[in-house]
Amino acid sequence: MRIGAVDVGPPKGPILALAPMDDVTDLPFRRICKAQGADLVFTEFVQSDQLVHGAKRAEKRLDIADDERPVGIQLYGSAEPRMQQAALRAAEAGPDLIDINCGCWVKKIAGRGDGAGLLRDLAKFESVVRAVVEVSPVPVTIKTRLGWDDDNVVILEVARMVEQCGAAALTVHCRTRKQGYTGDADWSWLARIREATSLPLIGNGDVRTAEDAQRMLESGCDGVMIGRGAIHNPWIFAQTRHLLDAGERLPPPDAATRIGMCIALLRETAAYRGEARAVREFRKHYRGYLGDLPGFDALRPELMTIEHEAEARGRLAAYAASLGAPVDTVSSYSGGSTAR
Repeated sequence: MRIGAVDVGPPKGPILALAPMDDVTDLPFRRICKAQGADLVFTEFVQSDQLVHGAKRAEKRLDIADDERPVGIQLYGSAEPRMQQAALRAAEAGPDLIDINCGCWVKKIAGRGDGAGLLRDLAKFESVVRAVVEVSPVPVTIKTRLGWDDDNVVILEVARMVEQCGAAALTVHCRTRKQGYTGDADWSWLARIREATSLPLIGNGDVRTAEDAQRMLESGCDGVMIGRGAIHNPWIFAQTRHLLDAGERLPPPDAATRIGMCIALLRETAAYRGEARAVREFRKHYRGYLGDLPGFDALRPELMTIEHEAEARGRLAAYAASLGAPVDTVSSYSGGSTAR
Protein backbone atom coordinates (compact mmCIF):
# COMPACT_ATOMS: atom_id res chain seq x y z
CA MET A 1 0.00 0.00 0.00
CA ARG A 2 1.13 3.54 -0.66
CA ILE A 3 0.57 6.79 1.21
CA GLY A 4 1.46 9.41 -1.32
CA ALA A 5 4.73 8.17 -2.79
CA VAL A 6 5.62 6.15 0.33
CA ASP A 7 5.32 2.37 0.38
CA VAL A 8 3.72 1.31 3.66
CA GLY A 9 3.05 -2.25 4.70
CA PRO A 10 2.67 -5.31 2.50
CA PRO A 11 1.47 -4.72 -1.09
CA LYS A 12 -1.93 -6.33 -0.54
CA GLY A 13 -2.25 -6.38 3.22
CA PRO A 14 -3.54 -3.83 5.72
CA ILE A 15 -1.30 -1.30 7.45
CA LEU A 16 -0.43 -1.92 11.10
CA ALA A 17 0.61 1.42 12.58
CA LEU A 18 1.91 2.56 15.96
CA ALA A 19 0.01 5.60 17.23
CA PRO A 20 1.85 8.72 18.34
CA MET A 21 1.73 8.91 22.15
CA ASP A 22 3.21 11.59 24.36
CA ASP A 23 6.09 10.32 26.53
CA VAL A 24 5.71 6.84 25.02
CA THR A 25 6.63 6.67 21.34
CA ASP A 26 10.19 7.88 21.58
CA LEU A 27 12.87 6.40 19.33
CA PRO A 28 13.66 3.29 21.45
CA PHE A 29 10.01 2.29 21.77
CA ARG A 30 9.29 2.87 18.09
CA ARG A 31 12.22 0.67 17.12
CA ILE A 32 10.98 -2.07 19.45
CA CYS A 33 7.55 -1.95 17.79
CA LYS A 34 9.07 -1.86 14.33
CA ALA A 35 11.10 -4.96 15.15
CA GLN A 36 7.86 -6.64 16.23
CA GLY A 37 6.18 -5.93 12.90
CA ALA A 38 4.72 -2.41 12.93
CA ASP A 39 4.51 -1.22 9.32
CA LEU A 40 4.36 2.49 10.16
CA VAL A 41 5.38 4.39 13.29
CA PHE A 42 4.91 7.97 14.46
CA THR A 43 6.87 10.17 16.83
CA GLU A 44 5.52 11.72 19.98
CA PHE A 45 3.59 14.81 19.00
CA VAL A 46 5.57 17.99 18.59
CA GLN A 47 4.18 21.43 19.44
CA SER A 48 4.72 23.73 16.46
CA ASP A 49 5.56 26.88 18.44
CA GLN A 50 8.14 25.04 20.53
CA LEU A 51 9.76 23.60 17.44
CA VAL A 52 9.91 26.97 15.66
CA HIS A 53 11.52 28.51 18.75
CA GLY A 54 14.12 25.74 18.94
CA ALA A 55 13.02 24.19 22.23
CA LYS A 56 15.29 21.24 23.07
CA ARG A 57 12.34 19.02 24.03
CA ALA A 58 10.72 19.58 20.64
CA GLU A 59 13.98 19.16 18.74
CA LYS A 60 14.69 15.85 20.51
CA ARG A 61 11.40 14.47 19.24
CA LEU A 62 12.63 14.79 15.67
CA ASP A 63 15.20 12.01 16.18
CA ILE A 64 14.51 9.18 13.75
CA ALA A 65 16.45 6.08 12.70
CA ASP A 66 16.78 4.33 9.38
CA ASP A 67 15.64 0.99 10.81
CA GLU A 68 12.23 2.33 11.84
CA ARG A 69 11.10 3.57 8.40
CA PRO A 70 8.58 4.47 7.24
CA VAL A 71 8.19 6.96 10.08
CA GLY A 72 6.05 10.07 10.45
CA ILE A 73 6.62 13.14 12.60
CA GLN A 74 3.40 14.38 14.18
CA LEU A 75 2.88 18.12 14.66
CA TYR A 76 0.15 20.04 16.40
CA GLY A 77 -0.89 23.67 16.41
CA SER A 78 -3.50 25.99 14.91
CA ALA A 79 -1.49 28.97 13.68
CA GLU A 80 -0.93 28.44 9.97
CA PRO A 81 2.43 30.27 9.62
CA ARG A 82 3.89 28.43 12.63
CA MET A 83 2.62 25.10 11.37
CA GLN A 84 4.25 25.76 8.02
CA GLN A 85 7.54 26.69 9.66
CA ALA A 86 7.34 23.63 11.90
CA ALA A 87 6.61 21.36 8.94
CA LEU A 88 9.66 22.65 7.09
CA ARG A 89 11.82 22.20 10.18
CA ALA A 90 10.45 18.69 10.74
CA ALA A 91 11.09 17.79 7.11
CA GLU A 92 14.79 18.56 7.61
CA ALA A 93 14.94 15.53 9.95
CA GLY A 94 14.09 13.27 7.01
CA PRO A 95 10.71 11.72 7.92
CA ASP A 96 8.68 9.79 5.37
CA LEU A 97 5.46 11.55 6.40
CA ILE A 98 4.28 14.56 8.38
CA ASP A 99 1.11 13.98 10.40
CA ILE A 100 -1.14 16.72 11.77
CA ASN A 101 -2.63 16.04 15.19
CA CYS A 102 -6.29 17.08 14.97
CA GLY A 103 -7.49 14.73 17.68
CA CYS A 104 -5.72 15.31 21.02
CA TRP A 105 -8.53 15.69 23.55
CA VAL A 106 -6.49 16.98 26.53
CA LYS A 107 -7.99 20.25 27.78
CA LYS A 108 -4.81 22.33 27.71
CA ILE A 109 -4.38 21.49 24.02
CA ALA A 110 -7.93 21.20 22.67
CA GLY A 111 -9.11 24.14 24.78
CA ARG A 112 -6.84 26.55 22.94
CA GLY A 113 -7.94 25.34 19.53
CA ASP A 114 -5.14 22.85 18.82
CA GLY A 115 -5.57 19.09 18.40
CA ALA A 116 -9.25 18.17 18.66
CA GLY A 117 -10.03 21.86 19.15
CA LEU A 118 -9.90 22.14 15.36
CA LEU A 119 -13.08 20.05 15.21
CA ARG A 120 -14.99 23.06 16.58
CA ASP A 121 -13.79 25.29 13.72
CA LEU A 122 -13.72 23.42 10.42
CA ALA A 123 -12.68 26.54 8.49
CA LYS A 124 -9.57 26.74 10.68
CA PHE A 125 -9.08 22.96 10.37
CA GLU A 126 -9.12 23.28 6.59
CA SER A 127 -6.81 26.28 6.61
CA VAL A 128 -4.21 24.52 8.76
CA VAL A 129 -4.22 21.39 6.59
CA ARG A 130 -3.94 23.39 3.36
CA ALA A 131 -1.09 25.46 4.80
CA VAL A 132 0.98 22.42 5.76
CA VAL A 133 0.27 20.54 2.52
CA GLU A 134 1.35 23.61 0.58
CA VAL A 135 4.88 23.62 1.98
CA SER A 136 5.59 20.02 2.98
CA PRO A 137 8.06 18.13 0.77
CA VAL A 138 6.67 14.79 2.07
CA PRO A 139 3.09 13.46 2.19
CA VAL A 140 0.87 14.96 4.88
CA THR A 141 -1.50 12.75 6.87
CA ILE A 142 -4.24 13.62 9.36
CA LYS A 143 -5.21 12.03 12.69
CA THR A 144 -8.50 13.15 14.17
CA ARG A 145 -11.64 12.10 16.04
CA LEU A 146 -15.31 11.78 15.13
CA GLY A 147 -16.15 15.26 16.35
CA TRP A 148 -16.23 17.49 19.40
CA ASP A 149 -19.15 15.69 21.08
CA ASP A 150 -22.14 13.52 20.19
CA ASP A 151 -24.06 16.55 18.94
CA ASN A 152 -21.21 17.61 16.67
CA VAL A 153 -19.97 14.53 14.82
CA VAL A 154 -18.37 16.05 11.72
CA ILE A 155 -16.05 13.29 10.56
CA LEU A 156 -17.71 12.73 7.17
CA GLU A 157 -17.32 16.40 6.32
CA VAL A 158 -13.75 16.33 7.63
CA ALA A 159 -12.89 13.26 5.53
CA ARG A 160 -14.04 14.92 2.32
CA MET A 161 -12.37 18.19 3.29
CA VAL A 162 -8.90 16.82 4.04
CA GLU A 163 -8.90 14.86 0.78
CA GLN A 164 -9.70 18.04 -1.12
CA CYS A 165 -6.90 19.80 0.74
CA GLY A 166 -4.34 17.28 -0.53
CA ALA A 167 -3.86 15.09 2.52
CA ALA A 168 -2.43 11.65 1.71
CA ALA A 169 -4.17 9.54 4.39
CA LEU A 170 -6.65 9.83 7.25
CA THR A 171 -6.56 8.17 10.67
CA VAL A 172 -9.71 8.32 12.79
CA HIS A 173 -9.90 7.61 16.51
CA CYS A 174 -13.52 6.49 16.75
CA ARG A 175 -14.46 8.60 19.77
CA THR A 176 -15.41 12.25 20.19
CA ARG A 177 -13.25 14.76 21.96
CA LYS A 178 -15.70 14.85 24.88
CA GLN A 179 -15.29 11.10 25.41
CA GLY A 180 -11.53 11.27 25.81
CA TYR A 181 -10.78 7.59 26.46
CA THR A 182 -14.11 6.85 28.15
CA GLY A 183 -16.86 4.69 26.71
CA ASP A 184 -16.33 2.52 23.67
CA ALA A 185 -14.85 3.53 20.34
CA ASP A 186 -17.59 3.37 17.70
CA TRP A 187 -16.02 1.47 14.82
CA SER A 188 -19.28 1.57 12.83
CA TRP A 189 -18.27 5.02 11.62
CA LEU A 190 -15.38 3.58 9.64
CA ALA A 191 -17.66 2.10 6.98
CA ARG A 192 -19.34 5.49 6.51
CA ILE A 193 -16.02 7.30 6.37
CA ARG A 194 -14.82 4.77 3.80
CA GLU A 195 -17.69 5.85 1.55
CA ALA A 196 -16.90 9.54 2.04
CA THR A 197 -13.26 9.47 0.94
CA SER A 198 -10.88 7.55 -1.29
CA LEU A 199 -7.90 8.30 0.98
CA PRO A 200 -6.16 5.42 2.75
CA LEU A 201 -8.20 5.10 5.94
CA ILE A 202 -6.70 3.89 9.22
CA GLY A 203 -8.89 3.08 12.21
CA ASN A 204 -7.89 3.75 15.81
CA GLY A 205 -9.37 3.23 19.26
CA ASP A 206 -9.81 0.21 21.55
CA VAL A 207 -7.49 -2.13 19.64
CA ARG A 208 -6.09 -4.17 22.50
CA THR A 209 -5.64 -7.57 20.85
CA ALA A 210 -4.99 -9.10 17.45
CA GLU A 211 -8.63 -10.12 17.34
CA ASP A 212 -9.68 -6.49 17.90
CA ALA A 213 -7.54 -5.43 14.94
CA GLN A 214 -9.05 -8.13 12.75
CA ARG A 215 -12.59 -7.02 13.66
CA MET A 216 -11.79 -3.37 12.99
CA LEU A 217 -10.46 -4.23 9.53
CA GLU A 218 -13.76 -5.89 8.69
CA SER A 219 -15.26 -2.39 8.57
CA GLY A 220 -13.39 -1.78 5.34
CA CYS A 221 -10.58 0.45 6.60
CA ASP A 222 -7.12 0.03 5.10
CA GLY A 223 -5.21 -0.24 8.33
CA VAL A 224 -5.27 -0.25 12.10
CA MET A 225 -3.40 2.15 14.38
CA ILE A 226 -2.57 0.73 17.79
CA GLY A 227 -1.80 2.99 20.73
CA ARG A 228 -2.36 2.01 24.36
CA GLY A 229 -2.65 -1.64 23.35
CA ALA A 230 1.04 -1.64 22.38
CA ILE A 231 2.49 0.07 25.46
CA HIS A 232 3.02 -3.16 27.41
CA ASN A 233 2.47 -5.52 24.50
CA PRO A 234 4.65 -4.50 21.54
CA TRP A 235 4.19 -8.08 20.33
CA ILE A 236 0.66 -7.09 19.28
CA PHE A 237 1.94 -6.23 15.80
CA ALA A 238 3.43 -9.68 15.23
CA GLN A 239 0.37 -11.28 16.78
CA THR A 240 -1.96 -9.34 14.49
CA ARG A 241 0.00 -10.01 11.31
CA HIS A 242 0.16 -13.71 12.10
CA LEU A 243 -3.58 -13.85 12.74
CA LEU A 244 -4.31 -12.03 9.48
CA ASP A 245 -1.91 -14.09 7.39
CA ALA A 246 -2.18 -17.54 8.97
CA GLY A 247 -5.62 -17.39 10.54
CA GLU A 248 -4.38 -18.51 13.91
CA ARG A 249 -3.28 -16.94 17.18
CA LEU A 250 0.33 -16.80 18.26
CA PRO A 251 0.90 -18.00 21.82
CA PRO A 252 1.47 -15.17 24.32
CA PRO A 253 5.11 -14.28 25.00
CA ASP A 254 6.71 -16.36 27.72
CA ALA A 255 8.48 -15.04 30.80
CA ALA A 256 11.91 -14.95 29.16
CA THR A 257 10.56 -12.94 26.24
CA ARG A 258 8.74 -10.47 28.45
CA ILE A 259 11.60 -9.92 30.85
CA GLY A 260 14.00 -9.72 27.92
CA MET A 261 11.88 -6.99 26.38
CA CYS A 262 11.99 -5.03 29.64
CA ILE A 263 15.75 -5.30 29.69
CA ALA A 264 16.08 -4.31 26.04
CA LEU A 265 13.79 -1.30 26.32
CA LEU A 266 15.37 -0.12 29.57
CA ARG A 267 18.84 -0.38 28.09
CA GLU A 268 17.95 1.50 24.91
CA THR A 269 15.92 4.14 26.76
CA ALA A 270 18.82 4.81 29.14
CA ALA A 271 21.16 5.27 26.19
CA TYR A 272 18.68 7.64 24.55
CA ARG A 273 17.20 9.65 27.42
CA GLY A 274 19.90 9.31 30.04
CA GLU A 275 20.22 6.80 32.85
CA ALA A 276 18.54 8.67 35.71
CA ARG A 277 15.45 9.62 33.72
CA ALA A 278 15.12 6.23 32.07
CA VAL A 279 15.34 4.25 35.30
CA ARG A 280 12.87 6.56 37.03
CA GLU A 281 10.33 6.58 34.22
CA PHE A 282 10.57 2.87 33.53
CA ARG A 283 9.19 2.07 36.98
CA LYS A 284 5.66 2.67 35.66
CA HIS A 285 6.11 -0.07 33.04
CA TYR A 286 7.20 -3.04 35.13
CA ARG A 287 3.72 -4.10 36.19
CA GLY A 288 2.43 -3.93 32.62
CA TYR A 289 5.10 -6.31 31.35
CA LEU A 290 5.55 -8.56 34.35
CA GLY A 291 2.60 -8.12 36.72
CA ASP A 292 1.12 -11.59 36.35
CA LEU A 293 4.41 -13.50 36.60
CA PRO A 294 5.16 -15.52 39.75
CA GLY A 295 6.99 -13.55 42.42
CA PHE A 296 6.60 -10.17 40.76
CA ASP A 297 4.74 -8.59 43.69
CA ALA A 298 7.70 -9.39 45.94
CA LEU A 299 10.18 -8.06 43.36
CA ARG A 300 8.39 -4.82 42.52
CA PRO A 301 9.30 -2.83 45.70
CA GLU A 302 12.96 -3.52 45.02
CA LEU A 303 12.67 -2.38 41.40
CA MET A 304 11.08 0.87 42.62
CA THR A 305 14.22 1.76 44.58
CA ILE A 306 16.91 0.93 42.01
CA GLU A 307 18.72 4.01 40.69
CA HIS A 308 21.09 2.57 38.08
CA GLU A 309 20.27 0.93 34.77
CA ALA A 310 22.88 -1.83 35.02
CA GLU A 311 21.60 -2.79 38.48
CA ALA A 312 18.01 -2.93 37.21
CA ARG A 313 19.01 -5.08 34.25
CA GLY A 314 20.97 -7.40 36.50
CA ARG A 315 18.08 -7.76 38.92
CA LEU A 316 15.67 -8.51 36.08
CA ALA A 317 18.05 -11.13 34.68
CA ALA A 318 18.30 -12.75 38.13
CA TYR A 319 14.51 -12.76 38.36
CA ALA A 320 14.27 -14.45 34.99
CA ALA A 321 16.77 -17.09 36.08
CA SER A 322 14.73 -17.72 39.23
CA LEU A 323 11.77 -18.55 36.98
CA GLY A 324 13.85 -20.92 34.90
CA ALA A 325 13.75 -18.46 32.01
CA PRO A 326 17.27 -17.01 31.71
CA VAL A 327 17.72 -14.01 29.43
CA ASP A 328 20.62 -12.06 28.00
CA THR A 329 21.09 -8.55 29.36
CA VAL A 330 22.03 -7.32 25.90
CA SER A 331 19.37 -5.52 23.87
CA SER A 332 17.11 -7.94 22.02
CA TYR A 333 16.93 -5.95 18.80
CA SER A 334 19.51 -4.43 16.54
CA GLY A 335 20.01 -0.70 16.41
CA GLY A 336 20.41 1.60 13.46
CA SER A 337 21.87 4.96 12.67
CA THR A 338 20.03 8.06 13.80
CA ALA A 339 19.11 10.34 10.92
CA ARG A 340 19.14 14.03 11.73
